[in-house]
Amino acid sequence: MAVEGNANDLAQVVVLLAAGVVAAPLFKRIGLGSVLGYLAAGLVIGPFGLGAFSDPQAIIHIAELGVVMFLFIIGLEMQPSRLWSMRKDIFGLGALQVVTCMAGLTLIGLALGFSLIPSFVAGTGFVLTSTAIVMQMLQERNSMSTLKGQRIIAILLFEDLAIVPLLVLVAFLGAGGEAVTLSERLLSIGIALAAIVALIVAGRYLLNPFFRLLAASGAREVMTAAALLVVLGSALLMQVSGLSMAMGAFLAGVLLSESSFRHQLEADIEPFRGILLGLFFLGVGMAIDLTVIAANWQLVMMSVVAYMLVKALLIYCVARVLGTCQRESIERAVLMAQGGEFAFVLYSAAAAAGILDAEANAVLTATIIISMILTPLMVIAHDRIMPKKLPETGDLDLPENVEGSILMIGFGRFGQIVSQPLLARGYTLSLVDKDADFVRDASSFGFKVYYGDGSRAEILHAAGAGSARAVLICVDDKEAAIRIAEIVKHEFPLVPVLARAYDRGHALDLLKAGVDYQIRETYESALNFSEKVLTAVGEEIELAERLVEEFRDVDKERFALEVVGGVYAGRSLIRGNAQPADIVAARTARERAEREAREEAAQES
Repeated sequence: MAVEGNANDLAQVVVLLAAGVVAAPLFKRIGLGSVLGYLAAGLVIGPFGLGAFSDPQAIIHIAELGVVMFLFIIGLEMQPSRLWSMRKDIFGLGALQVVTCMAGLTLIGLALGFSLIPSFVAGTGFVLTSTAIVMQMLQERNSMSTLKGQRIIAILLFEDLAIVPLLVLVAFLGAGGEAVTLSERLLSIGIALAAIVALIVAGRYLLNPFFRLLAASGAREVMTAAALLVVLGSALLMQVSGLSMAMGAFLAGVLLSESSFRHQLEADIEPFRGILLGLFFLGVGMAIDLTVIAANWQLVMMSVVAYMLVKALLIYCVARVLGTCQRESIERAVLMAQGGEFAFVLYSAAAAAGILDAEANAVLTATIIISMILTPLMVIAHDRIMPKKLPETGDLDLPENVEGSILMIGFGRFGQIVSQPLLARGYTLSLVDKDADFVRDASSFGFKVYYGDGSRAEILHAAGAGSARAVLICVDDKEAAIRIAEIVKHEFPLVPVLARAYDRGHALDLLKAGVDYQIRETYESALNFSEKVLTAVGEEIELAERLVEEFRDVDKERFALEVVGGVYAGRSLIRGNAQPADIVAARTARERAEREAREEAAQES
């Protein structure tokens, strides 16, 4: 029997992993995001799908550790000074959004037929945004470190802090609230504060010496175990003191953010975080109770629409009142319109306190889960419907009848270096770039750069390409460089065109587009670096220089073959480290002899 039980447990683990491995990449590939993939997979393998699992709540409770570890990693990125600089957003923006949404969503509950206290609890639970979903969406959109991302994180932090007083308030409003004395409440607050102080003291004075001692042992697995111990131990300390596990992990991360072990800890925790967070979303998908939704589908659908619309509208209004631009306000409203995992905790506490009956709890839980499922779809719709942000260019000069002896398109790090010898010789440069912010910044360094897209013929005419002695294509976009080259050679066939290439393939494409000269952007710096490496390991300077020059000759020969036969035509001239040393040495000697013979023949002629 024990063997059968173990086999069944193993089978469930395999099903979970298979569902996540198949669904997440598939949904991400078709543009729906990994979160929606996990949720859909959970629904398929859950009690109302294939029935592989009968107790999704047990999985959610375990997988909540993924959220805990996510908050720990976020804390590692938040140095105390940086967190202090966010205090206005946390306690200003966060508090205003939470209070405003609590008031508005309480009215929704009353409109749906709940009495005042259940309406307040229902609306308050929906105010608590899903940290897991929003953080994952911010990460996938590369917005974690942006200002708009930091403001959203600040709001989420305040909501995590708010769960504690909200749980106390639910206990007070419940039928047993009067049984809790004032001294007991003060004691619980004192325990919570003592836990926070203990965590701060341990993080400040004990964690760094602790990790230094373990690092000295040289056992990598011990460091990983210690990282998990810190995360789970701090989460447990906060939980037993009545606070949020996620908040404990976040504080531990903040306290270690300036540690020399920070990057090691992040690398150790990241795999566990990713797996458990995916497991959390799978559990949420499993928890969708289709019988409750079917029996109360009208109420559930009305609740989802009403709560999400009103919450999004209130978030947008708060953002606009505080001076946030319309684009960011809409994006924040879409990302944070759903309810979150902490609502499950709040609703369970309310049911235990007699505020919500079993049916109301099930309806509200279904409402939260459906709102979480809809969020990735709303974000996709937002990204497709919302027009792309156009740069502010009203204060920038467009090229018009510009005359310069050399026209340079693209004035980034490559073009800036190219410009210096030309300017030193006295040539006048006409500079064009389509990065509006960079065009503004360039003026503070003494450059006059015109705003414009070099792939448009009218911009090239206005920038003086027709009268230029040469056109330099220095953009870092491969496709754009080829388009510009084709247009310039079509419009101004007599003007020499010199271009920056990304790699060999791009260099060949540029030659086909008609450029007169191209150079790979890393070619010269890589050769110089290789020469320095040879001298650093003990070779003579003359030998290092000769080896580099020999490579130049071989590379020219290889490139000539590739111009005719394609990028693979010169493979026989490449020196690879998978070849035996004697073959490489023999080939090198043969190439040197052939080269010397050619040089002697040229001298005799």
